[in-house]
Amino acid sequence: MFLFTSVDCPISNRYAPEVQRLHQRFTSQGVDFWLVYPNPAESGETIRKHLAAFNYPTRALRDPQHVLAKLTKATVTPEAAVYDAERRLAYHGRIDDRYVSLGLERPSPTKHDLEEVLSAVMAGKPAPESFSPAVGCFIADFVQ
Repeated sequence: MFLFTSVDCPISNRYAPEVQRLHQRFTSQGVDFWLVYPNPAESGETIRKHLAAFNYPTRALRDPQHVLAKLTKATVTPEAAVYDAERRLAYHGRIDDRYVSLGLERPSPTKHDLEEVLSAVMAGKPAPESFSPAVGCFIADFVQ
């Protein structure tokens, strides 16, 4: 499972507790979590500090040329990409529906897309949906 994030994206940073919860729930079931940093301006040192500051219990990758972003169809941070046991892209999109649009946030989510997808994929079932639009910082904006 790849989760695209950025040091400076406030929406990505607000999801840190949820990412920690999902990591704790699903790593014991064999899910590999990777945070992916597509912003070319974010150095390895900056990313290590971000991981520590937000207590992320997972591994991280830099994707400054957006190779992984293009492969997974990610367009914003935060956005998840989940692959099934056959290494097919089963889902890409939002973590949940907390953010309706930029600047419009629900007090709490009503749908937990990523959790539902991970549960289905780990049970050997198809993802309930293959795409849910994510709200966040556009990855294309990172290109300089």
